[in-house]
This record gives sequence, structure tokens and C-alpha cells, in this order.
Amino acid sequence: MTDATALLAQAERQCQLRGVRFTPIRRRVLEMIAAASGGLKAYELLDRLAVEHAAARPPTIYRALDFLIEQGLVHRIESLNAYVACPCPEHAHGFQLLICRHCGRVEELHLDDVNAQLSDQARDLGFRVERQTIELLGSCDLCLNATARARASL
Repeated sequence: MTDATALLAQAERQCQLRGVRFTPIRRRVLEMIAAASGGLKAYELLDRLAVEHAAARPPTIYRALDFLIEQGLVHRIESLNAYVACPCPEHAHGFQLLICRHCGRVEELHLDDVNAQLSDQARDLGFRVERQTIELLGSCDLCLNATARARASL
């Protein structure tokens, strides 16, 4: 889980430096995503936001998500159609996501050499990469240990 307070402060600074508005709705959406241990879907965010803002509708969420992605504050988990906070939004970078299929925990990796190799290979084949999403689905240590303990107790 991301330290939501530090992430929000960093997001505010980043938006201020870039001259973009970090509105209360955008802030709240980022806060909800940062507080989650795994990815959140847009309609889960809408349900939570609607409790606080009765006027919240799908376009409200999608506009906020588009902004947060554009600013590098949130990543979209393509395979789950969900969103997760970026733990290091201060710089643009390639990333890979590790997703636990049991508990939904998401960890971010920064293996720049992997991204560079893929981009180089694509370029050599006459292909220009516009967006790169690398997701690895598996099991985290906590879930693996819980499964091992459950099997041992049988």
C-alpha cells in the first residue's frame, strides 16, 4: 500500500510545478486509489465518491482518472480494467506491474532495460510504441505462505 499522505503532497507539488489544477475531486479520487491495497475499478470509485458528492457521475470519474494518468499519478491495470496509484510520480518512466491473483496486491517495478529492449526491437521491426503495459500475474509471498499453511494443516 502506498503512503497516501506523502503521495498526495507529492501530487500537489507536481501539479503546481506543471501549472495544472489538482481539483478537490481529482485529489479525492487519487486519495481513494492510494488508500487501496490493490486496483480499484472506475465504478467502485464512483460508488465511493457518490457517497460524498451526490452529483458524481461516470464522466466525473473518467475525467479525473484521465487527468491522473496524464500526470503520471495513476496507472491503469489493463487486464483488470482497474487503477492503482504510482508510488513514484515525480518522473516519467516505464514500469511493470506485479499483480497477485489472490489478494489483488499490486507492486510496481522499474526495469528500464526491459522497456528499452522492447522499444528497440519494435523500432527494428518498423513499429513505433505509443504505450507499453507489462503486467505479471502471480502470487505474492503472503498468499503463497497462507496457502502453504493451509495445506500443512490438512
